[in-house]
Amino acid sequence: MNKNTRTLLLVFCVAFAMVGLSFASVPLYRIFCQVTGWGGTTQVSQLTPNVVLDRTVTVKFNADTERNFMWDFVPEQKDITVHIGAQALVSYKARNKASKTITGTSVYNVSPPKVGKYFHKTECFCFQEQTLTAGDQISMPVVFYIDPAFDTDPYMDDVQWITLSYTFYEVDTEELDKAVDDFFSMTNE
Repeated sequence: MNKNTRTLLLVFCVAFAMVGLSFASVPLYRIFCQVTGWGGTTQVSQLTPNVVLDRTVTVKFNADTERNFMWDFVPEQKDITVHIGAQALVSYKARNKASKTITGTSVYNVSPPKVGKYFHKTECFCFQEQTLTAGDQISMPVVFYIDPAFDTDPYMDDVQWITLSYTFYEVDTEELDKAVDDFFSMTNE
Protein backbone atom coordinates (compact mmCIF):
# COMPACT_ATOMS: atom_id res chain seq x y z
CA MET A 1 0.00 0.00 0.00
CA ASN A 2 1.54 3.32 -1.03
CA LYS A 3 1.73 6.48 1.07
CA ASN A 4 -1.17 8.27 -0.70
CA THR A 5 -3.50 5.30 -0.24
CA ARG A 6 -2.67 5.10 3.48
CA THR A 7 -3.25 8.84 3.89
CA LEU A 8 -6.59 8.62 2.06
CA LEU A 9 -7.63 5.64 4.19
CA LEU A 10 -6.65 7.49 7.40
CA VAL A 11 -8.62 10.61 6.38
CA PHE A 12 -11.64 8.46 5.52
CA CYS A 13 -11.48 6.68 8.92
CA VAL A 14 -11.19 9.98 10.82
CA ALA A 15 -14.13 11.48 8.89
CA PHE A 16 -16.23 8.35 9.49
CA ALA A 17 -15.41 8.45 13.23
CA MET A 18 -16.35 12.14 13.46
CA VAL A 19 -19.72 11.52 11.78
CA GLY A 20 -20.36 8.61 14.16
CA LEU A 21 -19.49 10.71 17.21
CA SER A 22 -21.77 13.52 16.07
CA PHE A 23 -24.74 11.15 16.00
CA ALA A 24 -23.77 9.65 19.37
CA SER A 25 -23.15 12.99 21.12
CA VAL A 26 -26.74 13.66 22.27
CA PRO A 27 -27.34 10.19 23.76
CA LEU A 28 -23.88 10.23 25.37
CA TYR A 29 -24.53 13.69 26.80
CA ARG A 30 -27.86 12.54 28.23
CA ILE A 31 -26.10 9.65 29.94
CA PHE A 32 -23.46 12.06 31.29
CA CYS A 33 -26.17 14.35 32.71
CA GLN A 34 -28.01 11.46 34.32
CA VAL A 35 -24.84 10.08 35.90
CA THR A 36 -23.48 13.39 37.20
CA GLY A 37 -26.68 15.34 37.95
CA TRP A 38 -25.48 18.11 35.62
CA GLY A 39 -28.10 20.82 34.99
CA GLY A 40 -30.58 19.54 37.56
CA THR A 41 -30.82 16.06 36.11
CA THR A 42 -31.80 13.74 38.92
CA GLN A 43 -30.27 10.36 39.62
CA VAL A 44 -32.04 7.03 39.24
CA SER A 45 -31.42 4.49 42.02
CA GLN A 46 -32.60 1.02 42.89
CA LEU A 47 -31.63 1.13 46.56
CA THR A 48 -32.23 3.61 49.35
CA PRO A 49 -29.53 4.61 51.84
CA ASN A 50 -29.28 3.09 55.30
CA VAL A 51 -28.83 6.50 56.93
CA VAL A 52 -31.56 9.03 57.69
CA LEU A 53 -30.33 12.38 59.00
CA ASP A 54 -32.02 14.94 61.24
CA ARG A 55 -31.56 17.64 58.60
CA THR A 56 -34.68 18.29 56.55
CA VAL A 57 -35.39 20.03 53.28
CA THR A 58 -38.70 21.05 51.74
CA VAL A 59 -39.41 19.60 48.31
CA LYS A 60 -41.91 21.53 46.20
CA PHE A 61 -43.67 19.95 43.24
CA ASN A 62 -44.41 21.63 39.94
CA ALA A 63 -46.47 20.34 37.00
CA ASP A 64 -46.82 21.92 33.57
CA THR A 65 -47.98 20.89 30.14
CA GLU A 66 -46.97 22.08 26.72
CA ARG A 67 -49.32 24.87 25.62
CA ASN A 68 -51.41 22.75 23.20
CA PHE A 69 -51.35 19.53 25.25
CA MET A 70 -54.91 18.64 26.30
CA TRP A 71 -54.26 17.22 29.75
CA ASP A 72 -54.82 18.58 33.23
CA PHE A 73 -51.63 17.72 35.09
CA VAL A 74 -51.05 18.58 38.77
CA PRO A 75 -49.09 17.36 41.80
CA GLU A 76 -51.30 15.77 44.44
CA GLN A 77 -49.31 17.72 47.08
CA LYS A 78 -47.73 21.15 46.75
CA ASP A 79 -44.74 20.29 48.93
CA ILE A 80 -43.42 18.00 51.65
CA THR A 81 -40.62 18.22 54.18
CA VAL A 82 -38.29 15.22 54.09
CA HIS A 83 -35.35 14.06 56.15
CA ILE A 84 -32.14 13.67 54.17
CA GLY A 85 -31.76 9.96 53.36
CA ALA A 86 -35.44 9.10 53.99
CA GLN A 87 -37.52 7.73 51.16
CA ALA A 88 -40.57 9.80 50.18
CA LEU A 89 -43.60 9.01 48.03
CA VAL A 90 -45.64 11.61 46.16
CA SER A 91 -47.98 11.43 43.20
CA TYR A 92 -48.94 13.53 40.24
CA LYS A 93 -52.29 13.14 38.54
CA ALA A 94 -53.24 13.66 34.94
CA ARG A 95 -56.60 13.78 33.15
CA ASN A 96 -57.15 13.77 29.40
CA LYS A 97 -59.51 16.69 28.57
CA ALA A 98 -59.59 15.88 24.85
CA SER A 99 -62.21 13.84 23.01
CA LYS A 100 -59.53 11.48 21.68
CA THR A 101 -56.81 9.22 23.09
CA ILE A 102 -53.53 11.04 23.73
CA THR A 103 -50.10 9.66 24.61
CA GLY A 104 -47.69 11.90 26.47
CA THR A 105 -44.30 11.82 28.09
CA SER A 106 -42.66 14.16 30.58
CA VAL A 107 -39.39 16.03 30.81
CA TYR A 108 -38.15 16.75 34.32
CA ASN A 109 -35.54 18.53 36.38
CA VAL A 110 -34.83 19.82 39.86
CA SER A 111 -33.87 23.26 41.01
CA PRO A 112 -31.58 24.57 42.17
CA PRO A 113 -29.63 22.63 39.50
CA LYS A 114 -26.70 21.95 41.84
CA VAL A 115 -28.95 19.55 43.81
CA GLY A 116 -29.48 17.17 40.87
CA LYS A 117 -26.63 14.85 41.78
CA TYR A 118 -28.13 14.26 45.25
CA PHE A 119 -31.79 13.85 44.24
CA HIS A 120 -32.39 10.13 43.60
CA LYS A 121 -35.59 8.69 42.17
CA THR A 122 -36.30 5.02 42.78
CA GLU A 123 -39.64 5.06 40.95
CA CYS A 124 -40.83 7.59 38.40
CA PHE A 125 -43.10 8.04 35.40
CA CYS A 126 -40.63 10.33 33.64
CA PHE A 127 -39.69 9.49 30.06
CA GLN A 128 -42.29 6.70 30.08
CA GLU A 129 -45.16 7.07 27.67
CA GLN A 130 -48.54 7.49 29.34
CA THR A 131 -51.66 6.87 27.23
CA LEU A 132 -55.02 8.23 28.35
CA THR A 133 -58.29 7.77 26.52
CA ALA A 134 -60.78 10.65 26.33
CA GLY A 135 -61.73 11.71 29.88
CA ASP A 136 -59.46 9.10 31.48
CA GLN A 137 -57.26 9.97 34.46
CA ILE A 138 -54.25 8.45 36.17
CA SER A 139 -52.23 8.86 39.36
CA MET A 140 -48.47 8.57 38.80
CA PRO A 141 -46.19 7.95 41.80
CA VAL A 142 -42.68 9.27 42.31
CA VAL A 143 -40.50 7.70 44.99
CA PHE A 144 -37.32 9.56 45.85
CA TYR A 145 -34.72 10.35 48.49
CA ILE A 146 -31.97 12.91 48.94
CA ASP A 147 -28.55 11.33 49.24
CA PRO A 148 -26.99 11.77 52.72
CA ALA A 149 -23.84 13.09 50.96
CA PHE A 150 -25.94 16.24 50.39
CA ASP A 151 -25.38 17.12 54.05
CA THR A 152 -21.58 16.98 53.81
CA ASP A 153 -21.32 19.13 50.67
CA PRO A 154 -20.59 22.74 51.73
CA TYR A 155 -22.23 24.00 48.51
CA MET A 156 -25.54 22.60 49.78
CA ASP A 157 -25.50 24.49 53.10
CA ASP A 158 -27.79 27.20 51.70
CA VAL A 159 -30.34 24.79 50.22
CA GLN A 160 -33.54 24.65 52.25
CA TRP A 161 -35.95 23.83 49.41
CA ILE A 162 -35.84 21.86 46.18
CA THR A 163 -38.35 22.00 43.35
CA LEU A 164 -39.10 18.86 41.32
CA SER A 165 -40.65 19.92 38.00
CA TYR A 166 -42.29 17.92 35.25
CA THR A 167 -43.65 19.14 31.93
CA PHE A 168 -45.82 16.82 29.82
CA TYR A 169 -45.72 16.82 26.01
CA GLU A 170 -47.54 14.81 23.40
CA VAL A 171 -45.22 12.13 22.02
CA ASP A 172 -43.81 12.33 18.50
CA THR A 173 -44.15 16.11 18.31
CA GLU A 174 -41.73 18.88 17.47
CA GLU A 175 -42.54 20.49 20.85
CA LEU A 176 -41.24 17.43 22.72
CA ASP A 177 -38.13 17.24 20.53
CA LYS A 178 -37.46 20.95 21.08
CA ALA A 179 -37.99 20.66 24.86
CA VAL A 180 -35.48 17.81 25.09
CA ASP A 181 -32.99 19.70 22.90
CA ASP A 182 -33.48 22.91 24.93
CA PHE A 183 -32.96 21.06 28.20
CA PHE A 184 -29.67 19.56 27.07
CA SER A 185 -28.53 22.82 25.47
CA MET A 186 -29.22 24.63 28.74
CA THR A 187 -27.26 22.10 30.77
CA ASN A 188 -24.33 22.48 28.37
CA GLU A 189 -23.89 26.22 29.12
